[in-house]
Amino acid sequence: MAWKNDHMKKNVVSLALVDPANKKWWLFEATPDIKQQLHDFQTLTSGQYDYLPSGIFVTHAHIGHYTGLMELGKEVMATSNVPVYALPKMASFLTTNGPWSQLVQQHNIALQPLTAESTITLSSSVSVKAFTVPHRDEYSETAGFKIITSAKKYLFIPDINKWEKWDRNIIKEVEVVDNAFIDATFYSNTELPGRSMSEVPHPLVSETMQLFANTPAATRSKIWFIHFNHTNPLLWDKQKQAEVKKEGFNISVQGQQY
Repeated sequence: MAWKNDHMKKNVVSLALVDPANKKWWLFEATPDIKQQLHDFQTLTSGQYDYLPSGIFVTHAHIGHYTGLMELGKEVMATSNVPVYALPKMASFLTTNGPWSQLVQQHNIALQPLTAESTITLSSSVSVKAFTVPHRDEYSETAGFKIITSAKKYLFIPDINKWEKWDRNIIKEVEVVDNAFIDATFYSNTELPGRSMSEVPHPLVSETMQLFANTPAATRSKIWFIHFNHTNPLLWDKQKQAEVKKEGFNISVQGQQY
């Protein structure tokens, strides 16, 4: 439907982290829509920040999460040493596989290896902790991030197989942050006719809502669903959107600021 209605078109999910005090910003995920997103960020912030981020955090080696790095290459922006933060397998993937290795060799990007469960300081008021989550790790591990600022804490998990596959309790993880941006790829298990949903496991929105059903309203209000597949009715079905919000959850929209 979005091919016929420009207002329905949405970019692949990413997150911009802004530090107004130090006039810096960082991008989480280098999506195939990165050039549009860089432009949109300039528009949203009235050009107050550098066009390129102070660094890019990449969760894993699936198309929607890292292929935007190609826009930094010599055929396009020809950037110089843009910091790219990644866990070891992801960093190795970029280093040893073309055309991504060319970005490293020609210093368009500067890899900043992360260690799971370690926290790095980005500025006087911002730090980031990386951790791993279970996912279809064909080429790399999959990261999630906890963003810690002087005011609030944020959880960013765009991709995970199922909550019960993780060695942590997602309810407890949500309880200790202010906002949790979490995987809502599919609403139900009927969205891919002709394909087995078991091949692309994600926590269904309905499953996540059931999991958090008995938690306090204050906990549910921290959850922001992100990373919608184009088949997810939450993108357009106002009734389902209302049902999700009635239960105390939030649905992120493009351009939203937190």
